[in-house]
Amino acid sequence: MGSETPLTLPFIDFTNLDQITKNEAWNLTKSQVHRALEEFGCFEASFADIPPELQTSVYDSLQELFDLPLQTKLKNRSTKPFHGYVGQYPMVPLYESMGIDDAPIPEKAESFTKILWPQGNPKFSKTVQELSIKLSKLDQIVRRMVLESLGLEKYMDEHMGSTNYLLRVMKYKGPETDDSKLGLNSHTDKNIVTILHQNQVDGLEVQTKSGDWIKVQPSPNSFVVMIGDSLYAWTNGRLHSPYHRVMMTGDKARYSIGLFSIPKAGYMVKAPPEVVDEEHPLIFKPFDHVEFLQFYYTEEGQRAQSALKTYCGV
Repeated sequence: MGSETPLTLPFIDFTNLDQITKNEAWNLTKSQVHRALEEFGCFEASFADIPPELQTSVYDSLQELFDLPLQTKLKNRSTKPFHGYVGQYPMVPLYESMGIDDAPIPEKAESFTKILWPQGNPKFSKTVQELSIKLSKLDQIVRRMVLESLGLEKYMDEHMGSTNYLLRVMKYKGPETDDSKLGLNSHTDKNIVTILHQNQVDGLEVQTKSGDWIKVQPSPNSFVVMIGDSLYAWTNGRLHSPYHRVMMTGDKARYSIGLFSIPKAGYMVKAPPEVVDEEHPLIFKPFDHVEFLQFYYTEEGQRAQSALKTYCGV
């Protein structure tokens, strides 16, 4: 018997799209996005707006960033959970990360940079800001397609204006063994949309609805686009928010970046009435994302099989 073909994520090409005229390529891509997010909650995207030289510059900058002394990295603080420096966790000893709030805004990228490099590091701030702007364009295209495919165009301005961006930069040390070691626990993201990119060291795994794990092996110039719990709730379960994890082998460090679109504090995530009917009864009560995130990091939230259902399930 031949071996089964390994599961892979859907691959979607985002070139030649016209948001104004909504050309044939736009409509075809929109239907592919909708199917992928219904079934897998994520897909691999080709997005030509980000040139390879910018990607190379980003990972050079990340290596420089994570090589800073621990005391310097600890200066990346935030009152919001998982927005500042994360590391030194016994459960995930290979993992550390930092967050840059509103990274597409030049002043915010520069402010983050000056905290870690008081003498300045214009190349770093320019690189992460430029990358964040380009990734935010992909985020906005995907979200526009989601709303159009669900017939929710009338909420477009409200939805697009309800979020901020967080850029998280991550490093996973190589475990120096061929045995798989946990890089990051299985979890769902809590935000709207996540866009991930990595250096050429694999490790990301995504769980299917049937419980199988897909080992994601994106090409160097592609990105993984993933739905978070907040968009899952806003669409009343019409899209899937997938569990995913990072498993590491070998001795090479894995660097990755993630742009997260996140509901603004005070904005209530509430499913529009158009996605609630007899076949799709309301799943979640309206909730504030920041308050939900605070619950998620309590002992009860961490213990819950689904923090979102525990927090605001109907």
